[in-house]
Amino acid sequence: MKPGILITTLLSGCFALCFVAATSLDGKWTGALRQADSTAYPLTYNFTLIGDSVAGTAKSPLGEFPIDQGKLDTAGLHFKVTVNGLDVYHNGTVYADSIGMNISLNGSVVHCTLNRAGN
Repeated sequence: MKPGILITTLLSGCFALCFVAATSLDGKWTGALRQADSTAYPLTYNFTLIGDSVAGTAKSPLGEFPIDQGKLDTAGLHFKVTVNGLDVYHNGTVYADSIGMNISLNGSVVHCTLNRAGN
């Protein structure tokens, strides 16, 4: 096989996989943020994907807040939520049935897993 055809085929496959992952982001996702003392805080995210921009809301026991600066790119899912004046940064990897999310605040990072919520 010629190198040009091989590269084109591989890139097409990668774009198709990214498209499938991207289109499956829309909707409601839930998980729990677990602290070192085993306290669990429920989290709910409602995502809307428009091109490579992500919008929606994040809900926690502190309330519901808009998603800002949302982006889905080859490095993953990235957005910010401002909670009571504090910027909480989210970086995640979107899988077919879950999202691995790192949540950062003031230099501390906590990991959680989000799953698609049933309708």
